[in-house]
Amino acid sequence: MAEEKQKIESNVKEEEKKQEQSKSELNEKDKKTEKKAEEKQNKKIEEKIKKDYAKVMGWNIGMSFKEAGDICSMIRNRNVDTAIKMVEEVIAMKRPVMMNKREASHQHGKGIMAGGFPVNACKEFLKLLKSLRANAIHYELELEKVSIFCKADKAASPYRRGGRRFKRTNVLIMLQKNKNHREIKNKVIKGKMSSQENKLEVKR
Repeated sequence: MAEEKQKIESNVKEEEKKQEQSKSELNEKDKKTEKKAEEKQNKKIEEKIKKDYAKVMGWNIGMSFKEAGDICSMIRNRNVDTAIKMVEEVIAMKRPVMMNKREASHQHGKGIMAGGFPVNACKEFLKLLKSLRANAIHYELELEKVSIFCKADKAASPYRRGGRRFKRTNVLIMLQKNKNHREIKNKVIKGKMSSQENKLEVKR
């Protein structure tokens, strides 16, 4: 009987040791996983996303495609702050938008064959320009060394009552360092640099 008790006690002790070892191993694994997760979080915080451009897209905006094109030609190759001021002046009816490429009913000032004040379209552009400026600050771009490239495209125009259609326009506005805007467009939209840029780099 005494021998059997000793065997039982020894077996119980061995089981307790095994359980303690397994618990210690689990704790070590948990600690390692926690450390890895902390390291990943610290790396994400340290490694900030850095880009050499900032982009804003406006989809299906309720504005005229022609007015959007005229506003784009007004603010293209400008600084963000100057573009915001120009759009605000148009909203305040102090600066007309040139519409020389098409027939417009109003003429405002010298050097303008035709012009107007597209206030509603400029309000939408003002929102986009402010968000673009915030994106540029987030990506740590120097606002003085970047210029605007903008583009307007026709969007799907749904029908309304009477068989007429709503006006819808897609607008792309980008901030980029002084480069060829065609190369910038290919880089941002398609995700690849154009073949022309590669040729220019080889020549240089």
